[in-house]
Amino acid sequence: MMVGGIIGVIVYLLVVIFLIIVPMWKIYTKAGQPGWAILIPIYNLLVLLKIVGKPGWWFLLFLIPFVNFVFLIWTLNLLSKSFGKDVGFTLGLLFLGFIFYPILGYGKAQYVGPAGAKKEDAPVA
Repeated sequence: MMVGGIIGVIVYLLVVIFLIIVPMWKIYTKAGQPGWAILIPIYNLLVLLKIVGKPGWWFLLFLIPFVNFVFLIWTLNLLSKSFGKDVGFTLGLLFLGFIFYPILGYGKAQYVGPAGAKKEDAPVA
């Protein structure tokens, strides 16, 4: 009985590693950031904010109940845009992350800059 529980925990951890951690590592490296940053709590969020082009103080907004959900969705949308994807991909990251993070990490998506905006693409006023 105890062996079955241990095996179950090991299988669960392997699934999490291969469906979330390794793809996020690839996403970070595609964006020119250290992949190992995904393994360090708090720092991984600061690096993600850098990838999507938001200031580090946004981290504090993730500590506020209910506000954090809004900023999580916003950050995922900015991550999608940073890799040239659209709102549909954001919804995929939000609701089916175990499928969409590997698509982003292992797929052909290229990092196009924070939130996909290049300064030369900005409209002239």
